[in-house]
Amino acid sequence: MTEPPTVLARNEPELPLHTPSVASLTTAAVIALIAWLAFAAQTDITIGRLAARGYGVLDALDRMSSYLTNLTVLLCAISFTCVALRPPTPPGRFFRAPAVVTAIVVYMAFVGLAYNLLLRHLWTPSGYRSLVNESLHTVLPVLAALYWLLFVPRFHLTIRQCLLWLVYPLVYLLVTMLRGSLSDFYPYPFIDVLELGYARVLINETLLVCAFLGLMAVFIAINHRRPRPDRASAVRSAPRDTAQ
Repeated sequence: MTEPPTVLARNEPELPLHTPSVASLTTAAVIALIAWLAFAAQTDITIGRLAARGYGVLDALDRMSSYLTNLTVLLCAISFTCVALRPPTPPGRFFRAPAVVTAIVVYMAFVGLAYNLLLRHLWTPSGYRSLVNESLHTVLPVLAALYWLLFVPRFHLTIRQCLLWLVYPLVYLLVTMLRGSLSDFYPYPFIDVLELGYARVLINETLLVCAFLGLMAVFIAINHRRPRPDRASAVRSAPRDTAQ
């Protein structure tokens, strides 16, 4: 498969690097494993909870997809699986591109911060559910951020890529509002139109988007201040990848 010309022109690395360390591969594999297990456990919990109320599996999956945490953890699981296993397929190459991995890490960090600052006080799970909850909202965001700091090299980041990072949270908010207007279910109290009204929810959503922009700016600034990766190594890795 042929490498996109724009990537070759900029000598962009993909993850893991040409000679990935055991630490980087192992860390990516651990993050992927935790993400898959936590997502599966949360799915099981949701199905069981809704089944007790007389709902079916499809209803549970629909409820799962209402939460930003679940969707983001699924993206995290897919991305870090691709980083660890290095599949030569187009989806595999996409999900281990530095800009994509960085976007997903930003999403995970946002989920962790939002939960711990805004939602943690609303409930106190125990036992198995507490373990799953902490894995989703604390362990994975911290591990993903550490992986990014330790193993993701500086890369060329365009304004267009930064704007594309906004598509995911904005589409999530739009779809959630539309689904809520049809079902009267809103997954988070700060976007509950039934309780707060549209005006207050719009203000809350604007504040959330601004917070996300601020978090993006932190990652972009860190990326900009990092030393440049070894371009010779990046170029050497290109022929090997294009032959796959």
